[in-house]
Amino acid sequence: MAIQGDSQAAEAIAAFGRVGTAMVTPFKGDDVDFDAVQAVAKHLVATGNDMLVVSGTTGESPTTSFEEKGDLLRAVKEAVPENVRVVAGIGTNDTRTSIANVEQAVEAGADGLLAVTPYYSKPSQAAIAEHMRAIADASDLPVMLYDIPGRSGVPIEKETLIELAECPTILAVKDAKGDLASTIEVMASTDLVYYSGEDALNLPLLASGAVGVVSVAAHVIARPLSEMVDLVAANDIAAARRLALDLAPAVDAIMNHMPGVVAAKACLELMGVIPSRAVRMPLLPATADQVDFLRRTLEGHGFLQ
Repeated sequence: MAIQGDSQAAEAIAAFGRVGTAMVTPFKGDDVDFDAVQAVAKHLVATGNDMLVVSGTTGESPTTSFEEKGDLLRAVKEAVPENVRVVAGIGTNDTRTSIANVEQAVEAGADGLLAVTPYYSKPSQAAIAEHMRAIADASDLPVMLYDIPGRSGVPIEKETLIELAECPTILAVKDAKGDLASTIEVMASTDLVYYSGEDALNLPLLASGAVGVVSVAAHVIARPLSEMVDLVAANDIAAARRLALDLAPAVDAIMNHMPGVVAAKACLELMGVIPSRAVRMPLLPATADQVDFLRRTLEGHGFLQ
């Protein structure tokens, strides 16, 4: 089981960091607002993130172009210190496009890759394994698998994860499967290093052996999330539990009442980090009522000042 201090855990932490945000992509009208992109990146680093995931689902990757994805990586790399890991979301449901994204990410200076399960087409487990190996073989960058069957339609099954753990550059898993028993079995059977990819399960996954988080709510609550990661690493589970309970209203407000990207952009607008909460269709921006709900909830619990 990969725990703090194990060699692959240390390698993954060096490669990816421990506290990450799946970054939004700000827009000005229908164009990417690169000034706001850099403002978000700097805000996230200032509030405790040492990993930024660019062009993940929260970055609206299905609706950004290949060229925009490269420009986003370059803009974020330019905005943050060298010790902050910039991870490129390169996964699609087309292996050839995913590999082209890998090549672009290498050229743009990405520090690692996030590869989501191919979505919509529901490939077999053998096909998922071949797809992920093709991505891993396309560069020397460290790879984090993203297991999120609620979006992709298929999980990466335990046996497939155990098989993929043999790939030398596949170091980690962003786990949003919601199956703790399966996750623990994979951690017990491999050196794969786990990151929580579901904010509601951050503490259970950390307590089970995950070394960090890749969060959406961290747009707002990165500092206390970082503290929680540190508390679990120090085996102070009681203090981490108290902190998780304090954070629950913010996690609920951001994750359960509208798409996470819609809530995160509304929060960043409320915080003055970005000038607009615009999203690209088929998403719609938060309504006035939704913004008011976020403001009341987060201010009421001290998360917006």
